[in-house]
Amino acid sequence: MSQIEELIQQYCPDGVEWKCLGDFCEIKTGKGITKKDCVEYGEFPIISGGVEPMGYYHTYNREGRTVTISRVGANAGLVSFIEKRFYLNDKCFSVIPSNKTNTKFLYYILSSIESSIKGMQSEGGVPTINTQKVGGIEIPLPPLPVQEEIAKILDSFSELQAELQAELQARRQQYQYYRDKLLSFEGRDDVEWKKLGDVCEIGTGSHNTQDGLAEGLYSFYTRGSEVLYLNDYDYDETAIITAGDGAGVGKVFHFVQGKYALHQRAYRIVPDEKKISARYLYYYIGATFYNYIMRSSVSSSVVSIRKPMMVNYPIPLPPLSVQEEIVATLDRFDALVNDLSQGLPAEIEARKQQYEYYRDKLLTFKKKA
Repeated sequence: MSQIEELIQQYCPDGVEWKCLGDFCEIKTGKGITKKDCVEYGEFPIISGGVEPMGYYHTYNREGRTVTISRVGANAGLVSFIEKRFYLNDKCFSVIPSNKTNTKFLYYILSSIESSIKGMQSEGGVPTINTQKVGGIEIPLPPLPVQEEIAKILDSFSELQAELQAELQARRQQYQYYRDKLLSFEGRDDVEWKKLGDVCEIGTGSHNTQDGLAEGLYSFYTRGSEVLYLNDYDYDETAIITAGDGAGVGKVFHFVQGKYALHQRAYRIVPDEKKISARYLYYYIGATFYNYIMRSSVSSSVVSIRKPMMVNYPIPLPPLSVQEEIVATLDRFDALVNDLSQGLPAEIEARKQQYEYYRDKLLTFKKKA
C-alpha cells in the first residue's frame, strides 16, 4: 500500500467532504493598475490575468504562495500559483484558503478543473467570471495530511517538468547560436551570393482560409502556423512556405515534401536542388528572412511581402557538400529541440501526460455520505 493510500485509510476511509470555495476561502479581486503605472525596476510582478506578468511595481498587495484566477478577458478562468509577493490587478481574483487547507493542494485541484472554470465565462462582450460563480465551485477537501502528501507528490512532477523546460530553453539558445554561426559566411571566398529568384521558383496559391477543412486528404498551408486540409491539391513538390502578410510574416515557415494546397497570400519557394539544398535554404531563411523583410517591407497596419522582395532576397551559396554538412548538423539540433516525436519535446510531452494521469488519479476522491 502506498503512503497516500495509507493516509486515506487512516484519515478518511469513508470518503471526503466536498465544499464550495466560498465556504472556506477568501475570494477577493485585486486593485486596478495600468501599464503606465509599471515601474522599470520594480520588485513585485503585476499579475493581471495573463500567462506572464503585466509589468512590475514598487509595492505588493498579496503575499506569496497564493492561488489566482483570471476573471476578465481571453484568459478568464486561468488558474495560477504565484510563489512570491506580488501586486494583484483587478483583472484577477486571489483565492486564499483557511489554515486547514494546503494552498498548493488547492492550486492543483483548481488547475485540474480549469476548463470547467473557463466555461463559467459570461456570454457576449468581454468574457468575465464573477465572484459568486467562483465561490460556488465545489471541490473535495480531504484532511490536511492527505492534502500535503498529494501536493508533495505533484510538486515533484512539476519540478521535473520545469527542469526539462529549462534544459530545452538552454538547448534552443545553443541551437540558435550554432545555427547563426554555421550560416554566417562573411569573408569566405568559397561562397557565391545569388538572389533567391535565381535559384528558386516563387509563387502564391489560390485558396482562401475559409476553404480549409478540419480534416481532408491534403495539407492546406495558410498564413499561420496552423495547418488546415483540403480534398484536392495544388502542388506536388519540395517547397518552403511562408506567409505573405499578417502576423506570420518572416516568422512562420513550413518545409513541405509532396502534395499540398496553398493560400493566395502565402508564398511557395521551390529550390532548384541542382544549385541549392532545400533543407539548407529552409534553415537559412528561418535565421535571416525576418530581419530582411522588416527592412524591406510595405507596412501599414500589417507587414506584407511583395514578390520582388522575395526575388531579390540575397542567398549565400557554398558548395553543395558544405550545404549538406550544415543541414546534417542543424537537423540533429532541430530534432532535439523541436521534434515532438523525439528529443526533449517528446520527453516533456511524456512527462506532461504522466503528470496529468497521476494528478487526476490523486485528486479523485470518494464523496463522504
